[in-house]
Amino acid sequence: MKILFMGTPDFAVPILDTLSKKHQIVAVATQPDRPKGRGKGMAFSPVKEYALSLSLPVLQPEKVKDDAFVEKITALGADIFVVVAYGQILPSYILQIPPLGCINIHASLLPKYRGAAPMQRAILNGDKVTGITIMYMDKGMDTGDMILKKNLDIEDSDRFANIHDKMSTLSCECIIEALDQIAAGTAVRVPQNNEEATYAPMLTKEDGLINWKKSTSQIINQVRALDPWPGTYTYYDGQMLKVWDCAFYEKIASDAQPGEVIENGSHLAVKTGDGILSITMVQGQGGKRMSTADYLRGRAIDVGKVLG
Repeated sequence: MKILFMGTPDFAVPILDTLSKKHQIVAVATQPDRPKGRGKGMAFSPVKEYALSLSLPVLQPEKVKDDAFVEKITALGADIFVVVAYGQILPSYILQIPPLGCINIHASLLPKYRGAAPMQRAILNGDKVTGITIMYMDKGMDTGDMILKKNLDIEDSDRFANIHDKMSTLSCECIIEALDQIAAGTAVRVPQNNEEATYAPMLTKEDGLINWKKSTSQIINQVRALDPWPGTYTYYDGQMLKVWDCAFYEKIASDAQPGEVIENGSHLAVKTGDGILSITMVQGQGGKRMSTADYLRGRAIDVGKVLG
């Protein structure tokens, strides 16, 4: 099968690798090179780097609606377009180009978590199961008919980084199975129930701010979901303090208010909306990640102070 692959981030790289071993990749479309780092040098997307290592043609339109890009992908003669975390919305006339359609790999069990950040939102919400959906694309955002879905358990110890990698690996399995079904003419089209749809909007830095009135489990899930970006943080004496690792703490402090520090030393124990959170790894403003014990050797965070 001849495939135009459209993707951009690390998540898509193993999928491109898997497809290249079984199908003909006629070209790879990815986002344009962007400034990165303090020097603002132009950086390739992870997918572009990998595509070049395979000597695949790379297309990088600023806008997919550009006539020149549409002409190029039409002339490729691809049987199908495979899209994963590409970063631009495809108009309906592009979706109609390949004879077998455009299919998308989405990192949730649709119709749950349509949108840009489904994996993070699943962890944030304390879900125990997530998964991959392969679907035909239509003009809506993640609204197309589904071909197949596969589940993935979320363990209490899972953070975004390892869920990301597990989901990418599962995607490789799913896309090969879906393409085999399409080639054999056995692929199903299961419409989504729009009444059951939920949304996973793009994350912002503000999503990382801790609301100490929330439950301990909600804050732990926030830390798990937002590592490495945007990171979970609070403030002490006007300075940002990022929280990178934390756990439940059994001590009771019924008289404390949410955000109040009740212990310091080997860790920080902070009152939440329903209990106590033990913070074991932090990062001060302008500093590096370190154990809370090491941080507190250089800067005191007083018992009785309220973080916020």
